[in-house]
Amino acid sequence: MKVTIYHNPRCSKSRQTLELLQSRGIEPVIIEYLNTPPDKTTLKKILRLLKLTPRDLMRKNEDVYKKAKLDDETLSNDKLIAAMLKHPVLIERPIVLANGKAAIGRPPENVLEIL
Repeated sequence: MKVTIYHNPRCSKSRQTLELLQSRGIEPVIIEYLNTPPDKTTLKKILRLLKLTPRDLMRKNEDVYKKAKLDDETLSNDKLIAAMLKHPVLIERPIVLANGKAAIGRPPENVLEIL
């Protein structure tokens, strides 16, 4: 089984999720998404798998969210996705992909449902 984690090593929940996977003998493909953000197609696929809108996957407390006025409800999903691609810090973390499914590791145990 291939497992991928979109990971931020500075985030405690992301580290805990990675440790949880590893404690179960799973060595996931680790994508440090702040350095290697997903492309538009991949981000749209992740959103579809999570069954979330772009706004649902955004970290709304980030400074860039406020500065870019991303709380504007009239912004289209495409504009929100473009903002996430330009500023990957806006993407909620960690995201784990496995078995054609996706889960956000908040709390880390959420990812067990897709393994």
